[in-house]
Amino acid sequence: MSDTKKPGFFKRLFGAGDEAPKPIETPPPPKREPPPGKGPDKKEPPKDRPPREEPPERERLPKEAAAKPKRTPKPKGPPLAGPHPHPSPDGAGKSAPSPKSAPPLAGPAAAPGATPPEELPPGERKKEKPKASAMAEPRRSWFDQLRSGLARTSSALSDNLASVITKRKLDDDMLDRLEEVLIKADLGVAMAARIRSRIASGRYDRGIDADAVRDILASEITDVLEPLAHDFALSAATKPHVFLVVGVNGTGKTTTIGKMAHLFRRRGLSVMLAAADTFRAAAIDQLKVWGERVGAQVVAKQAGADPAGVAFEAFERARDEGKDVLLIDTAGRLQNKLDLMAGLAKIVRVLKKLDANAPHGVILVLDATTGQNALNQVEIFKQIAGVTGLVVTKLDGTARGGILVAIAERFQLPINAIGIGEGLDDLKPFDAQDFARAIAGAKSENEAAA
Repeated sequence: MSDTKKPGFFKRLFGAGDEAPKPIETPPPPKREPPPGKGPDKKEPPKDRPPREEPPERERLPKEAAAKPKRTPKPKGPPLAGPHPHPSPDGAGKSAPSPKSAPPLAGPAAAPGATPPEELPPGERKKEKPKASAMAEPRRSWFDQLRSGLARTSSALSDNLASVITKRKLDDDMLDRLEEVLIKADLGVAMAARIRSRIASGRYDRGIDADAVRDILASEITDVLEPLAHDFALSAATKPHVFLVVGVNGTGKTTTIGKMAHLFRRRGLSVMLAAADTFRAAAIDQLKVWGERVGAQVVAKQAGADPAGVAFEAFERARDEGKDVLLIDTAGRLQNKLDLMAGLAKIVRVLKKLDANAPHGVILVLDATTGQNALNQVEIFKQIAGVTGLVVTKLDGTARGGILVAIAERFQLPINAIGIGEGLDDLKPFDAQDFARAIAGAKSENEAAA
């Protein structure tokens, strides 16, 4: 029999004072130390799963074999010609001889399994890129460059002529519209009236097309410009021949002087340059660069020096050294600034102290994009410095070349050269016929003959 008392009826009915017996606490099992080689982070396999059987020692691979061999650093520079070393199977870094059948490679090694270029079919061989010299475009002719430079004028004329000229008969209304188109192209009122008269005399009350108008326009412009197309005039009795180069700001005077010096040097003449633009230090440096390029001596002083003094000194040195040509650069000045124009007049007076006929040539550099303001420039510079010739620059596709026709008709000044681009050879003697055909959008003589 058990010694425990059975609870009474009341306790069994209401459970009062009936406490469940506390279970006997068993002490936790002692912690077992992890076997060597196993860390605390390693998880043990579940007890219900049988442990994985380790392979025998002989089947285990050493750690050195499992690790990937380190790649040798790729040598810098171009690959060496000759057979490439092949790694030996033991990975010790020794090179095995390449098979005899493989030809030596000169350059990067081909990818494994790739077919040599010689074994590829002709259609699959990779074409080699042509050399830069073969890809270079041929240099355009001078007329093509001129036509490209006058594209703005010729395109405007062509478009407007096409809208004016129709297949119907020529009448006064069409002549009025045609004259208005020519005036808007900066050709001048006199030129526009002359072309209108010539077209009306031969085509009135008859049909006319735009090509016929272009030919008449080119012919009339040629008649005006041809008598004024003169190269730079040099006197054999005058040594040195002094050219004073003038113009407003930004017309390209210094660049034009460099090109003129190159032109004279190619003729076998000795040239000296004078940096009389002392208002800007950059202008002095620029002229020195041009002097080095063309092989001409440059006379210069510090920025802020008297421009007339630089011109006087250069004239003396050029005469003493027997130079053939002296080109004097001057500062850009607006024609409506009286004090600046007075400084230009001072240079002219100083030069005349050494030679009463100096300067022997005064070249006005005109920007072809200027338009009607160029007429005022020519008038003022002619009064102050006595302009004897014109050089037209910046014929870069935005030029308004028609203004040169109006200047020629009004002032009758020789046109010595025109410049296209920044190269040494981009200054050419003025050709009236090519210039006229480029403005009118007509073909050159060679294109017309073809």
